[in-house]
Amino acid sequence: MQFKNPEILYFFALLIIPILVHLFQLQKFVKTPFTNVAFLQKLQQQTRKSSRIKKWLILATRLLLFSAILLAFAQPYFSDKNIDKKQHNFIYLDNSLSTNTKGEKGNLLKIAAQEIIESSNEKDVYSLQTNSNFYKDISKNELKNILLKIENTSKKLDLSTVFLKINQQNNSKTNTLHKNILISDFHDTYNKKFTNVTPTFSAIKLESSQKSNLSIDSVFISNANTTNFTVNVIIRNQGQEKNNTPISIFNNENLISKQSFNIDEDATKTIQFTIQNQDNFSGKIQLTFSDTFQFDNTYFFNLSKRKKASVLAIGNEADFLAKIYTENEFNFTNSNVQNVNYNSIPKQQLIILNSLENIPEILAQSITEFSKNGGSLVIIPNEKSEVNSYNSFFNKLQIGKFENKINDTLKITSINYNHPLFKNVFSKKVNNFQYPSVYSLYPISSKNSNTIISFENNTPFISELKNNIYYISSSLAKTNSNFLNSPLIVPVFYNFGQLSFQFPQLSYRVATENKIRIETQLGKDEILTITNYENSFIPLQQTFQNNVIITTDEQPLQAGIYYILKQKDTLQNIAFNFPKEESSLQYIDLNTLAKNNKNIEISSSIPVTFDALNKKNEVQWLWKWFLALAIVSLLLEILILKFYKP
Repeated sequence: MQFKNPEILYFFALLIIPILVHLFQLQKFVKTPFTNVAFLQKLQQQTRKSSRIKKWLILATRLLLFSAILLAFAQPYFSDKNIDKKQHNFIYLDNSLSTNTKGEKGNLLKIAAQEIIESSNEKDVYSLQTNSNFYKDISKNELKNILLKIENTSKKLDLSTVFLKINQQNNSKTNTLHKNILISDFHDTYNKKFTNVTPTFSAIKLESSQKSNLSIDSVFISNANTTNFTVNVIIRNQGQEKNNTPISIFNNENLISKQSFNIDEDATKTIQFTIQNQDNFSGKIQLTFSDTFQFDNTYFFNLSKRKKASVLAIGNEADFLAKIYTENEFNFTNSNVQNVNYNSIPKQQLIILNSLENIPEILAQSITEFSKNGGSLVIIPNEKSEVNSYNSFFNKLQIGKFENKINDTLKITSINYNHPLFKNVFSKKVNNFQYPSVYSLYPISSKNSNTIISFENNTPFISELKNNIYYISSSLAKTNSNFLNSPLIVPVFYNFGQLSFQFPQLSYRVATENKIRIETQLGKDEILTITNYENSFIPLQQTFQNNVIITTDEQPLQAGIYYILKQKDTLQNIAFNFPKEESSLQYIDLNTLAKNNKNIEISSSIPVTFDALNKKNEVQWLWKWFLALAIVSLLLEILILKFYKP
């Protein structure tokens, strides 16, 4: 038994007063002469004895009366918690896309929200964390209003963030009881989030009644030419075999092609559509199939007309560059130092400084500005390069120090196959090719270099420095190297050009950081806007001389085709899709997880969790019983005084 006002109990010490009064209350007896003394003496003894019993009974009833009154004012109660401590319930409700499916009772998210409303207690305080919002210290009515409006979102909240919120809430509240409840489908991606320092919580798993799902995993383009291109759609099947499933491809809302396919159990399959070549293709691929999730049955992509990358080579004329940067793929220009058109430099994607003995100051300034604005640069020294001139240039670029010439015959032996420059170049690692050689080199000391190709002594032959700056440490003149005769020369320089111009991706993910380069020039007060004509937003943007890099993060949240606008002009179409991880049917086994972590309590349902919480917090007040006991004590005293005659 506990007391709301335990300080009242100190007044029990005052009960000594009625006891002392009864003990020291003296009653004087009046002597009356009478003849039969023996009879009176016996009667007097009986009367005194009965009077003493009556006094003790009255004392007992009065002590009982005062005790009951004191206990009633102390407000005793039975409960598993202290009445002075508030109950705060932290609830994480997973409203990700994967909870938008049917369970045994209906839609997982809607049923979970309804059960929380029905089971919550009006006396408790709540904090609600969803994937999109956090509501702190709200009442049951506020909680109800929020849950009635809750919708699924493409935002994915990391469980580490949820645990951080729990710790912040618990540390900021004193004299408070805490209950943490996590309601989710618990994808297996969460598995590594649980550690020994995970806060104590009750886990309630939302389970779909369906155990099979068909989804569009990804899309890529192949066999692109002047006439047509092939759209490759990768389908992922989770569950039993599926037959005669329809799939369609649209350009905007126009149906282009339709077919059906069969797919084996727990397998992937590639479906191909051959599409006539077009300047802009805003594609939508649609699966007509009813399964666990519907959001992953549609995939958007955008295919823009391929642009040519502009490449400028500064130095003596080089035939190998003209053969690599062909007219159908690149806008290639070769110029010597004296005839450089400095106005054309900002319009390039790639500039190659080919065997310059020295770098004039005006050229160094222009190239430095070009590099700062995001342009790619390849530096090839001359056999007679002036070290001081190159060092002055390198200092402006902040890429390291140009070292003195080393005369030594070295073989080129090692390739960094993981570098993007060699993506899709080799089907396997090559170990027995004919090694090209150089006879002299100019090493560079740089802290941030990334070696692409190296010599036999592990020093770099081609390295990538910061800001897409590539450095070749040896002159490629035939008198100094036979690298021009090597099979590596074509993929290296071809990919220099390809990587310098970032072609738009087919699609991007919603609610994820994406960096998109747009070829345009903006005025002083001009900005770019992204819209789908239903919703629009202004993304974070970084303006350069001939392009703008926009960054999307928390927006958009809906999949579809969007348009990048400059005022009212559409510069480019882009496509966004939902994250494919949400389509997974792999979930954590909570029972196994609970065995390995004592801080996790598994609950079968939301009502069971809240019922147990409400019973634990239930208070049985006893003050009414003690008040009734006081009344009974008073009545007993009255009855004793009235009817008990000694």
